[in-house]
Amino acid sequence: MFQKTYNKLPLIITFFLIYIISFSITAQEKKIELKGTIFDTTNITIPYVSVSIIEKGIGTSSTEDGEFSILISKNELQDSLSISSLGFNSYKIKVQDYLSQTEKKIILKESVVKMTEIVLLKPFEYVEKAVKNLKENTINTPHKLELLYRRAATEGGKSKFFVENYIKIRDRGPAYSLGSVEVSEVRKSADYRIWKRTQWTHSINYMATGNPLRPSDKKPNLKKYKWKKIGDTSYEGEDVVIIKGTPEKGWGFITFYIGLDNYGVYRIEREKSLYLYKKHKSGKLHLNYYSKEWGFGRDMIPKQYWGTEAEKMTYRLEAFVYNVETDKKKIRVRNYGGETDMGSIELPYHEDFWKNLSMPPDTKFFKRIKSELEGLYGVPLERQFELVNK
Repeated sequence: MFQKTYNKLPLIITFFLIYIISFSITAQEKKIELKGTIFDTTNITIPYVSVSIIEKGIGTSSTEDGEFSILISKNELQDSLSISSLGFNSYKIKVQDYLSQTEKKIILKESVVKMTEIVLLKPFEYVEKAVKNLKENTINTPHKLELLYRRAATEGGKSKFFVENYIKIRDRGPAYSLGSVEVSEVRKSADYRIWKRTQWTHSINYMATGNPLRPSDKKPNLKKYKWKKIGDTSYEGEDVVIIKGTPEKGWGFITFYIGLDNYGVYRIEREKSLYLYKKHKSGKLHLNYYSKEWGFGRDMIPKQYWGTEAEKMTYRLEAFVYNVETDKKKIRVRNYGGETDMGSIELPYHEDFWKNLSMPPDTKFFKRIKSELEGLYGVPLERQFELVNK
């Protein structure tokens, strides 16, 4: 009897050790929320600020209200939190020191622009140089972007359907066409639309083709725009000119924020589209944030929906880039979902993934969508996610 019990002890000890090790690893991997609000010296919040852990290539953008949130591990505590925005001096602080602060508030000081006559060019010459130097200024070797991509479909000015995709893209930057797209996670709200429209491809492709720098059959001929300098600012100590172009015929303005050191593009505005770029630890630029809202002309709406709320339909889009991976061994992407309407993609719902994802603070974009969806029938959005995505 004693012999049999004795033989079982090593097995019991083994299981106990495995449990202790597993618990220890789980504890070590517990995420720490790094959050705060960014202000200028007059106590006004600053939107769309680049927030990064430079050493690890992870980061986000502040919301329209200047708020940010990133989930980090203990491995990032000794790294630097870097804050950069057009028009302000950059700010850096050790992550551990920032977390030790009682008030999670960052104040940026406006930078002084000192442009000289030597660098002044004709407006279109800045644009030409930006295009010419695009491959040099952006990450142009294969890399992986990971981002949260959101879309709300509205009818009659109210959100009727909301979908979020977590996407991985094997890309080479804006100098090239968009690379392989993998939709790895999906969650949807209830669908209250009258017209349950599906797009023939994923909305991420419109984000790419709508970028006036990326090659596509929809790329505008920038030579046929009238360009003028409308202002200047700075980014991390670099002088930046603001150049606005309007087409000679038709509509659709484009505004570029172009740095004068190497003619890198930090921001693009195109009608209701916004593209924000930030520096990678390599010094090269990559996409950090995107938003857009666009609607349909009546001729694009099926006649059976004329006279209903569906006659006034729009899409609201927003994307936050989480991570940029340049290690060739870690950039494999499986083609999936890139040619499918993002609201029609069927994937297993992993509730833990969404609970553990470093979600951005609720933006005005998201608050409005959430309020409108919940106001239709009084069902909380989180409950809609639970019911729809089983």
